[in-house]
Formats: sequence, C-alpha cells, structure tokens
Amino acid sequence: MQLKTRPDQMEIKEHGDYGFPVHVSEEAINRFDSNSFLWHWHPEIELTWIMKGQIEYHVNDTCYILTEGNGLFANSNVLHSGYMKDGQDCEYLSVTFSPRFIYGYENSSLHTKYVDFITANPDWPSLALSKETGWQQRILSQVQHIYAMSKTPPADYELQVHIALCSIWQHIYTYYSTVPADTRQTSEALERLRDILSYIHGHYNENISLEDIAHSVGICKSECCRFFKKHMHMTLFEYVLYYRIQQSLPMLKAGESITRTAGASGFANPCYYGKIFRRYMHCSPSQYKKLWLDSTV
Repeated sequence: MQLKTRPDQMEIKEHGDYGFPVHVSEEAINRFDSNSFLWHWHPEIELTWIMKGQIEYHVNDTCYILTEGNGLFANSNVLHSGYMKDGQDCEYLSVTFSPRFIYGYENSSLHTKYVDFITANPDWPSLALSKETGWQQRILSQVQHIYAMSKTPPADYELQVHIALCSIWQHIYTYYSTVPADTRQTSEALERLRDILSYIHGHYNENISLEDIAHSVGICKSECCRFFKKHMHMTLFEYVLYYRIQQSLPMLKAGESITRTAGASGFANPCYYGKIFRRYMHCSPSQYKKLWLDSTV
C-alpha cells in the first residue's frame, strides 16, 4: 500500500465529508510499501497517537522519533512522511479534521482569532505531544477518547467529537499564543521544497539531472543540494532513487517484467535497478514480484 497523491504531493483521500469533516483511522507502518509513507500534505490538521512501537516521523525539515503513548500535532498543509524505526512495526491512530470544523464559517471570530492564527503560520508546522507533559497529556487523552467513541459511537457522537477537538484546539492555541512568530523564511523554504519535490515526482521516469532540478526552482546546483539535504535529511540523488523504487512497485505487483519496470521507473539499466531495489526493499525485484503474486493467489 502507498498513499495516492497529486503531482504537487497533495494526498488524494477523503478525510470525512462536508457534513462531518473528521476521519479517525488505525494505521500500521508495515502496511505501507517499504514500511514507509511518502511525503505528502493535505489541508486537514492531523493528530497522531502512537498505540504500539515507535515511528520516525518527518514534518517539513524536522524529524521526530515518536514512541508508544506519545503523539504529534501536524498543522494544515505541512509536508510529512513516516518510516519504520529499527525494523519494528508501529501501530498508531490518526485523527484528521478540517479547520472549519472548529471555526464554523469563514471570517468568524473563531476563524480569524483562534484558528487562522495557527493554521496560517508556517513557522508552526508541528508539535510533539509528550505523555509526560500535563497539557499535552490532556490532548492525548482527548485523542484516545475520540478513538474510543469511534469504536462504539454514542448517539451524539459528532457533537462529542466536536467538543473534544475544540478542547484540544484550546490547549494548542494557549501554547502557540505565547510563542513569537517569524513566517517569512519558513514560508519561502516550504514553497521551494514543494517545488523541488513536484519537479522530481513529475519527471522521475526521465533522465533528470541536478542541473534540471536546480533550474526548475531558480537556484544554483550547490545551493539546491545544500537546501534539500538540510530539509529532507537525505541527498537529492538518494531521494530520486528512493522515489523511483516506490513508483516501480505497482508495476511489479501487476506482473510487469523487470526490464520494462526498470525503464518506466527511470532506470536505464535493469541490473542497476535491481541493485538499488535491493538496497531499499531488502530483496530482489523478482523476489518481491513473486511474493506479491503468490500472496494474491
């Protein structure tokens, strides 16, 4: 399994519906191809609670190691991805909701004073939630309460979820209202990072070069490398290879040949494709293909 995204990395998924824009889901990192979910974003806010194990969670240029019982607040429109840590699975709860579920209607006092104040500030992309910190533990308890209600919804389920999320938001607002903000640099960096990722995702199956990527965002090659490594914690070349491997998996699952899959994923040489595939997937393309096809019989 892998997340479906548009070329600009926005996730293609319904998080609830217009009448009740809240989605509660149990997840496990081992359900994703290569035990990770790729960079993506969505306009909904996301609250994560680690139920079992741990996960390496990236939001913009920050890396978190989230452990059992702890969690994370991820703001609207932030880039985020997750990876298995130390070869062990992680089970976690995800609660995503539209900001308008808190504020009701556009330009209301709740919108302009309490919600937009946080969601429109790119300097506040995320916040780790520790079970050892009183007000953060209260947020995590509310997330757990939402989870319990989702399993056996009471008659006033939607109302109780709204009350719980408003309580959570009050804690988050109280915290951020004491933090000074400087949005300009962070906003520009996030936009540049999205542009780089969009170019890679749109041209991964071509013979793209560092010069092509740097030119697409109007910076020199050395600055492009430095910037990407700083924010993504891997080199541009590593990311391109990793992304190509991820995009090749659906073709293997569909029974396509190794040679054709390699070429369609941006690898000119099937042998090199096999070498890189083994680096990230810990097996050969043919082994992966056989295991998948055997599991579907």
